[in-house]
Amino acid sequence: MGRPREHDDETRVALRLAAERLVATRGPAAFSVRAVAEEAGTTTRAVYTLFGSGDALLVDALAQAAFEFLADEIDKLPETDDPAEDLVDVGVLVFRRLVTEHPALYRIAFQRIVRNLRPGPELTAARERAFRGLLHKVQRTGDAGRLGDKPAREAAVEFNAMMEGLANAELRGGVFPNLPGGDEERAWRRALRSLVHGFAAAPAA
Repeated sequence: MGRPREHDDETRVALRLAAERLVATRGPAAFSVRAVAEEAGTTTRAVYTLFGSGDALLVDALAQAAFEFLADEIDKLPETDDPAEDLVDVGVLVFRRLVTEHPALYRIAFQRIVRNLRPGPELTAARERAFRGLLHKVQRTGDAGRLGDKPAREAAVEFNAMMEGLANAELRGGVFPNLPGGDEERAWRRALRSLVHGFAAAPAA
């Protein structure tokens, strides 16, 4: 009878969640292999066995997980007969959820709060899959004649920039508190709708 696996997928998930909690509560400066292992109730050997290094754990546990979340949740969104509103839902129901439910993942992936974080092929693939999901929603909007003369990829980049701006404003806490309580989601929807409607109204370059 073989020896049981000491470090398996369950341990990998535990380490990813521990890394997220650690950065969320104490900041990236508190991150270390030992701190994550202690938070997960395992050993530093588990980190090196499953991830290879602390930097790889940061990439896999946080940055890659952020883009995997976006890609998976965009795929789950239903497609209706209003592709422009479906696109807005990407921002409100998916991107904002990443920001509010997993702020550490967002900060690592988009605000680059960890210096010298080098994306590997798996992180790059996850990021590209998330962007393809967004681009598909934008292309449906264009197919419905709602982008004017703007190319879909250009519109996707601008839509992503708007989402990041809204996310940074909400996380910073200096803008959204001026709104009535609970109005943040509606503010996202109004802003993103205005952008999408602007695509159709903008004159050709």
